[in-house]
Amino acid sequence: MEVLKLLYRHFCKLEEFLVSLFIAVITFLVFISAIARGLGHPLNWAIDVSLLLFAWLVFLGADSALRKADFVRVDMLVIRLPEKAQKFLYYFMYALSIGFLCVLIRFGIPLSIENSKRLFQTLGISYSWATISAPVGSVLLIVTIILKLISHWKDKKIVVQSKEAI
Repeated sequence: MEVLKLLYRHFCKLEEFLVSLFIAVITFLVFISAIARGLGHPLNWAIDVSLLLFAWLVFLGADSALRKADFVRVDMLVIRLPEKAQKFLYYFMYALSIGFLCVLIRFGIPLSIENSKRLFQTLGISYSWATISAPVGSVLLIVTIILKLISHWKDKKIVVQSKEAI
């Protein structure tokens, strides 16, 4: 079990590194592409690379953000409910999220297969490399949600606290 925890920690660090790297590369490529286009020498491949990285950034970034915090929510009404109702809503919303992520997996895999023959115009690689980010990212998010639910269940914490959302 300790080996699994260690592997997961290393995976999380790699994921955070990739998220940071993708943000930096996308920013650089869009900036350079805009300058090159202004000079009359557009870098069409930069848009395709940015699109590919952005697809992965969305899901890897969501997983990384969810691991560090909770879903964004407005607690204005929930904090007025009894503790049991708060806990129920907490688990219910995560269950709904898992259901939605399962739908993304269910339809994302066939979409990726269908896009295997579609190519990025300038890169010459399959568009599936972008569309597979949805099911892969959804699996990662489900793992994160399950780990969070287990952690909350073991700790028996009060789920919603009266603090302002950032």
